[in-house]
Amino acid sequence: MEIKTDVIIVGGGLVGLASALGLAQIGLKVAIVDVQVVDETLLPEFDGRASALSKTSRTMFEALGVWKDLEQHAQPISKIIVTDSELGDAVRPVFLNFDQRDGQQFPAAYMLENRFTRQALLGQVKKTQNITFFAPHKVIDMAAGVHFAQVKLDDDRVLSAPLVVAADGRNSFLRRQAGLKTVGWDYNQNGIVATIEHQHPHNGVAEEHFLPVGPFAILPLKQPCRSSLVWTERSDVATDLMSAGDDRFDYELKRRFGDHLGKIRRIGPRWSYPLSLQLAVDYVAPRLVLVGDAAHVVHPLAGLGLNLGLRDAAALVDVIADALHLGLDFGTVDVGENYQAWRRFDNLTAAFMMEALNRLFSNSSPGLRQIRDMGLGLVENSAMAKRFFMKEAAGATGNLPKLMRSPIST
Repeated sequence: MEIKTDVIIVGGGLVGLASALGLAQIGLKVAIVDVQVVDETLLPEFDGRASALSKTSRTMFEALGVWKDLEQHAQPISKIIVTDSELGDAVRPVFLNFDQRDGQQFPAAYMLENRFTRQALLGQVKKTQNITFFAPHKVIDMAAGVHFAQVKLDDDRVLSAPLVVAADGRNSFLRRQAGLKTVGWDYNQNGIVATIEHQHPHNGVAEEHFLPVGPFAILPLKQPCRSSLVWTERSDVATDLMSAGDDRFDYELKRRFGDHLGKIRRIGPRWSYPLSLQLAVDYVAPRLVLVGDAAHVVHPLAGLGLNLGLRDAAALVDVIADALHLGLDFGTVDVGENYQAWRRFDNLTAAFMMEALNRLFSNSSPGLRQIRDMGLGLVENSAMAKRFFMKEAAGATGNLPKLMRSPIST
């Protein structure tokens, strides 16, 4: 049986869901295919991560109609502090401090647990008549024709559409099948994620502690005495810690966390994710475009990953809307290359900025430490430099898609 639609999105993660909502808003019929059982993706244990949502990503969520369901769970970041120290240092001096005095970009971002974001996006998808969800189903084949692509599912049904959007993650099946190459490398680091309850309130402060093995981030959640932890560790050490008992894991956690928020305790499970840099050389093949992690995976030290993926989705909506306005076939490689030209440079710039920062800070070289601390001091004393970094954190630089330019409601 062949089911015809306008766009097929493979991957029902955050970027795939946002892409579907944006494309539905411009009048297209959208099919989403995802391998996960939808209800299982909403369970707290499915994904323990929290994401920093930039101001422009919030604008996009408002335009998509989901912010009203997210605002109650979103913690505005009122201040960002950056330290550079050794693990055993009793005091971690603050080298960089961003707050409201550094311009009008605060809150530059909001912390949101991924499960709440997924819940809001799925809720809006279910209310949108021109979106159909196929899950749990696996894509086993795709064939690109002259005017349509056909996607075969594991139950032998076939979907056809002028365009397929690969939002199926870093190990994208569609990217591999289309022969789109990637470049990159493993960092030999894992990100350990957990939720921490602490004695004193965080007051909306986000902390980035640069330790020799990698950044250790304490990110405020909506509850005043809870934070999300993103702990970067060498892969072998992370594997050892994840298999260790609670007592040893919590001891190592407290060594890195410090006592500035009083007594701490870990709530719920711990997760570990391998960290790598992976960039698709091309985002486009016949009747196919890549978005999100299928196109680019960057180091999480600045929390840019989700925001870059959302900007992909918003840019793709703009490019397709322009093609429709001109009466063009929006699934052609030519139209896809307009999207690629828009997004590839932005994503490359962000990826290599994260790469440079990770290499600069993830070491114990006294010479490099002196240089980087001098650099942090220069930024701390430069209002212009601070405003630039705040605009970057807010996602307000570059050519913004329309979904990220609409006014924020009060």
